Amino acid sequence: MRPIQIGERITAQVALTRAEIARFATLCGDQNPLHHDEAYALQTRFGGIIACGPHITSLMMGLTATHFSRDGAMLGLEFTFRFRKAVKADEQITMEWEIVAAEYKASLQGSLVTLHGKATNQEGQEALTGTGKILATEKL
Repeated sequence: MRPIQIGERITAQVALTRAEIARFATLCGDQNPLHHDEAYALQTRFGGIIACGPHITSLMMGLTATHFSRDGAMLGLEFTFRFRKAVKADEQITMEWEIVAAEYKASLQGSLVTLHGKATNQEGQEALTGTGKILATEKL
């Protein structure tokens, strides 16, 4: 397992299609027409289909899982998110986490890692902000 670096950034980009948004919303039981019905969504303040909150938070959490499990193991311990702006269909979103703290815990045989994150649209507007804490270890 490689050392945890304070200040390291983990990033990815995504643009969710209408079909992807509807499929995820259906899978998580969210039948809000904002995620499924273009005619309805066009008449709202959002002006079109938007992703449901769990979709973006899942992608953000998945980004940490993928990164930290590449050369070790990880366990998500806590995540908190604040929704700041809707994510529209086909909008380019940049997801980013920054490692802000890491403390080795012998009792856990790994490091407790604190992350600050955000998802921004192509105009640089924050759609979501969040914090997270994970356990990074060699094996679970």
